[in-house]
Amino acid sequence: MTSGGTLKDRRVLVTGGTRGIGLATVRALVREGARVVTCYHRDQAAAGALAAEFSGAAEPPRIVRADVTDPAALERLAASCAEELDGLDVVVNNVGVDGSAPLAQLERAEWDRVLRTDLTGCYLVVQAVLGLLGEGASIVNVGASGALRGRPAAAHHGAAKAALIGLTRSLAKELGPRGIRVNTVAPGPVHDPDAPSLPPRALAGIRGMAALGRLAEPRDVADAVLYLAGDGARCVSGVTLNVDGGM
Repeated sequence: MTSGGTLKDRRVLVTGGTRGIGLATVRALVREGARVVTCYHRDQAAAGALAAEFSGAAEPPRIVRADVTDPAALERLAASCAEELDGLDVVVNNVGVDGSAPLAQLERAEWDRVLRTDLTGCYLVVQAVLGLLGEGASIVNVGASGALRGRPAAAHHGAAKAALIGLTRSLAKELGPRGIRVNTVAPGPVHDPDAPSLPPRALAGIRGMAALGRLAEPRDVADAVLYLAGDGARCVSGVTLNVDGGM
């Protein structure tokens, strides 16, 4: 693990920290000695598994149920961060959903679902915790490198993730005078050994698109998140860091 600067005792909020990239990020942060609050939406079993995993840790993550698209829930989440951590040094906007549908069949409800979660949720989280961020804080948004390439039958997902890059750059300029850095980590397709996978033929095809010949794993993305959160990236703001093996 190379965060580019110690994250020990840093106060961190990770949204969607019970599965996938979020879980790998929480694990890495706890190993570095950070104090973590994370949230989940519906998967109580995953939240329970995370709590059990770190039950003996010196600083186990605090796990809160919250829907990032619900301003009232985010008010409560921000209050938990204030109570548990007395402020925030790092915010990782990890919650996101995927979607696939040709434009002719893309229903408005599905468009709204993806934009609401992947883009509006990020805006709502940052707005809710803005008063908890001090000078030198870091916001890391988890996007998708596919937003820079385009993907057929995924106009809503590509639009949301591309807009997230614009949001990142605007916030970097707006919050920079306060010493707050804002960046995006943009994973390519991620292979999670703990989650259902694509058929082998499809996986081989995607691997063939990457210069490194492999897919990113959640811990690869978590390493990039920790780099941008740490002091090694103290003069990095407004960037999009692809973690896609060179696609």
